[in-house]
Amino acid sequence: MTDIDGGIANLRPLAQAEEQKAWYWYDWANSAYTTTIGTVFFGPYFISLAENAVGGEEGRFDVGPFTLPPDSLFFWLITVSTILSAVILPPLGAYADRVANKKRLLATLAWTGSFFAALIFFATGDNWLLAAVGIVFGNLFFGAAGVVNDSILPLISDENDRDRVSSRGWAFGYLGGGLLLVINLGVYLGRDAIGLDEGLAARLCMLSAAAWWAGFTFIPYLRLKDHPPVDVEQVEGTALRRSFGQLAATLRDMRNYPMALTFLFAYLFFNDGIQTVIASASVFGSEELGHSQTILIATILMVQFVAFGGALLFGRLAARWGAKQSILFGLGIWCVIVTVALFLPAGNVPFFLILGAAIGVVLGGTQALARSYFSLLIPRGKEAEYFSFYHAMDRGTSWFGTATFGIVLAVTDSYRPAIFALIVFFVVGGLLLTRVDTERGIREAGNDVPRVI
Repeated sequence: MTDIDGGIANLRPLAQAEEQKAWYWYDWANSAYTTTIGTVFFGPYFISLAENAVGGEEGRFDVGPFTLPPDSLFFWLITVSTILSAVILPPLGAYADRVANKKRLLATLAWTGSFFAALIFFATGDNWLLAAVGIVFGNLFFGAAGVVNDSILPLISDENDRDRVSSRGWAFGYLGGGLLLVINLGVYLGRDAIGLDEGLAARLCMLSAAAWWAGFTFIPYLRLKDHPPVDVEQVEGTALRRSFGQLAATLRDMRNYPMALTFLFAYLFFNDGIQTVIASASVFGSEELGHSQTILIATILMVQFVAFGGALLFGRLAARWGAKQSILFGLGIWCVIVTVALFLPAGNVPFFLILGAAIGVVLGGTQALARSYFSLLIPRGKEAEYFSFYHAMDRGTSWFGTATFGIVLAVTDSYRPAIFALIVFFVVGGLLLTRVDTERGIREAGNDVPRVI
């Protein structure tokens, strides 16, 4: 608590602290969807449904002029949800900036997403289509809720406190997602002892993630406050028309914020590298290094809990060095990680676990600080709109890294050079980030310059 002019107590820091505690719970809530459904259970379960529909691994789906094997259908679904997100999120962000009750919008999107995620439980036998609907729309509403959630960050934290708050949110998310994953892996691996078949065990685990996401969303919904819109473009018409009008105005106005645009391009590259490393880590560990499924599961769990500490650590680094320098430090570690992967000996479990721990340290930290750093470069009143571009760029270009990985793998027939090739994304992203003049960008956006930048 501080004093303001006249000796009157300033209660704003206390009110912000209470909202921050409530806001952390949404990261706790939605991480269950990412870990339990997105990372571990949905892919293998969906592929089994698709194989049942076409009579086994050798069957094919006819999709227009294409003939697709069952396992590739899963990646096409993710591509569809990615494209939908890239198209829908920007106008959604424009709409979110015009509503005071962002917590209700956040909760509505999250609960809708959890509903679609829960539909996967009812997809059995060869009903791959229901599972496809569940994951496509679950991903879409997951991204939409993420835009609103990120846009709340600048409303509940001052510039000096933003890195710490964002890092704690990410850390809390990794802790929550990891905790539920431990429980679900216990259920799945011990399914015979409790009388569950493999399919039912996987479906129950995914249903628990949907329930976790929906249930813990009640905490921010009940405890966050309304924040009236500020400095939004005055556009006539319905809410939908005003949203598209503001979106058009922002697209025209973006040239006035070159530092924010430069950071978006930097984020495009280094985040694509991060996401591709995470997506390919399991197959690299199994196919190239020959590790068992047990080792891979243990590594996934370890990364979750190490990332909790890593996010907090990078929050402390940002308080000393500033977010930009801390992100650059993290990108340097990512370069070391993919370089070490090139020479990692097959079958060596300790080295693989050490590499996984290194990933955990920088994974949460770089993502958390990217969020808080970007929030300093965007103008007030357009938080959700700019974060919608942030998320849309993430989703709309996420195939760059996987395409690079796939091309190098096809040419070399080895996962080692394929994962090493991702160093390009970290180097280019880092070089672009060095071009961002932090103080200039903050002043261009009309925000206060924090003590450490």
